[in-house]
Amino acid sequence: MILVLRALGVGDLATAVPALRALRTAYPDRQLALATPAWLAPLVELVGGVDQLLDTPGLGAAGWPAPAPRLAVNLHGRGPQSHRMLAAAEPGRLLAFANPAAGFTDGPAWDETEHEVDRWCRLLAWYGIPADRADLALRRPPATGLPAGVTVLHPGSKIAAKRWPADRFAALADRLAARGHRVVLTGSADERPLATRVAAVAGLPAEAVLAGRTDLGELAGVVAYARVVVSGDTGVAHLATGFGTPSVVLFGPVPPTRWGPPPERPRHRVLWAGDGDWPSWDGVGSHPTLAALGVDEVSAAVDEVERVVRVSGAVAA
Repeated sequence: MILVLRALGVGDLATAVPALRALRTAYPDRQLALATPAWLAPLVELVGGVDQLLDTPGLGAAGWPAPAPRLAVNLHGRGPQSHRMLAAAEPGRLLAFANPAAGFTDGPAWDETEHEVDRWCRLLAWYGIPADRADLALRRPPATGLPAGVTVLHPGSKIAAKRWPADRFAALADRLAARGHRVVLTGSADERPLATRVAAVAGLPAEAVLAGRTDLGELAGVVAYARVVVSGDTGVAHLATGFGTPSVVLFGPVPPTRWGPPPERPRHRVLWAGDGDWPSWDGVGSHPTLAALGVDEVSAAVDEVERVVRVSGAVAA
């Protein structure tokens, strides 16, 4: 068995797809077990190649199944906790970044500045396993009764600093709706009040608020068949990249060089104002790098990605 640890969230799993596929290719006859939270199961299905999901909600003591894995791969972090957690499975070999604190020196050095996709591809390459950093595509889920062809606005984020101001999302929703977009607002159950507030200010009907009404599989379906997605640097943006859905991603305070979509894909537009000189942030509301992004700029970016799709479609025809 090949045991892989990635006990994180949606965006984290999506950025590990090239590494997971590389492991599947390198060990086609071995069972590949992914230690990740059980609620990510619908997304794991869309990645493909994983034989077993081991419910792992975070780092800590784990009841690893017997027999001991032939290989354990740390796609979670730099250690030492994650290294020790995998070492407890007594694998034949551990692939991980070097961490002397965990008694592990057999891997490459960690680079805090590199893109999350490149990080795990580089780790595997160090051990002689090639990975294609462009291999980010997710399987498109079956079409369901959920809305298709909608414009998805995702105003929330687990990290408050990464949220574009709600009043600007409302202004954008109003503007896009006036131009013929069927706007919906997505998010978790905890983000439903935020989405409801944005919809109310924008004058959208109650049924436009999907936040808290979809599970992960349903959310993936909405994104996969959407007209365009606008969000902050969060999991929904990575779903849009995986499905090739046109997207506008608002970055701050973390730069897109760390978590952004591939820059060579013009249907995914990144907005980032973080290269300037910004005042210190008081920890309240949106980070200044996000607050610097205006509605006009985001609206123009939506027009731009839609124009790219129209032109590419015309060329393909």
